[in-house]
Amino acid sequence: MKVEEGVVPFRGYETWYRTVGEDVPGRLPLVCLHGGPGSTHHYFEPLERLAEQGRRVVVYDQLGCGASSRPDDDGIWSLRLFLDELASLREALGLERIHLLGTSWGGMLALEHVLEAPDGVAGLVLSSTLCDVVQWQEEVAALRDLLPSAERELLVAADRDAPGFAEAEAAFDLRHFHRLDPPHPAVARGLAAKSRHVYEVMWGPNEWTGTGRLAGWDVCARLGEVGSPTLVLAGRHDLCTPPVAQRLVDGIAGAEFALFDQSSHTPATEEPERYRDVVGSFLARAD
Repeated sequence: MKVEEGVVPFRGYETWYRTVGEDVPGRLPLVCLHGGPGSTHHYFEPLERLAEQGRRVVVYDQLGCGASSRPDDDGIWSLRLFLDELASLREALGLERIHLLGTSWGGMLALEHVLEAPDGVAGLVLSSTLCDVVQWQEEVAALRDLLPSAERELLVAADRDAPGFAEAEAAFDLRHFHRLDPPHPAVARGLAAKSRHVYEVMWGPNEWTGTGRLAGWDVCARLGEVGSPTLVLAGRHDLCTPPVAQRLVDGIAGAEFALFDQSSHTPATEEPERYRDVVGSFLARAD
C-alpha cells in the first residue's frame, strides 16, 4: 500500500499530511477533517483501510497540533484560517474532486467548506458533529449533569487544578468521548499530540462553555444549501445527542443516518469495522 507523508506550506507555516493508497478510476479520494480544534488525525487510523478498496485516504493535522506547525500567535486562530488551510491542502495535493469526512469540529469545518465551495465535494460525511454551538453546549451540559453530584460539581466549577477534577473529567469522557478502557492506541496517540490551547482559544474551557471564537456559530438555517449526498453518523452515547444529529438529518435534503450502538464520540475507533463498512458503502454510492 502506497503511503506518503509530507508538509504543505501555509502562511509561513507547515501543514503535515499523510495519504494512504492511490487514486483508482471511479473511486474519489476521501479527505478527513479531525476534531478539536486542536485534536489530531490519529483516530482516523481505522479508515486508512478504505485504501484497500482502491480509494486514496488523506488525513492531516490542522495547524497548531500534531506534526504541523504550532504558531504562538493567538491572533491567527479563526475559522477563516482553517478554511484557507483546507483549501491550500486540496490545491497542493491536486484534490479537485473529493469526498469529505469531518468529525466534531471537523464536521463544522466540512459544512463551512461545502457551503463556500460546493462543486468539488461529491460526498459529505458528518460524524458526531453539529450545526449549532449553543444547542451542542446545552445538550452536553445535560449529559454532564447526569454524573454523580461530586463529579458534576467539579466539572461545573471548571477548576482544572482542583483535587479530583482530572478523575471527574475522565469519568465523563469514558461515558461520552471514548468508551474503551484502555483507550484505542490511536486515540491515546492523538490525545498526547493535541493542543489544548488552540481548543480553548477557538472553543472555550470545556464542551459546555462557549467563550472562544466559535461562540454562537450556527449554520442550521443554511443546511438546505448543502447539495452533496450526505451521511450523518453518531454514537448512542455521543456528545452528539439525538436532537443535535436530527437537526443535521432534517436540514440536509436526502441525508442518510447511521447510529453506532456501542460508541460515544469516537465511533471510528470504538466500532471500527462497522464504521468503515458504513462509510465505505456510502462513498461507493456517492462516487
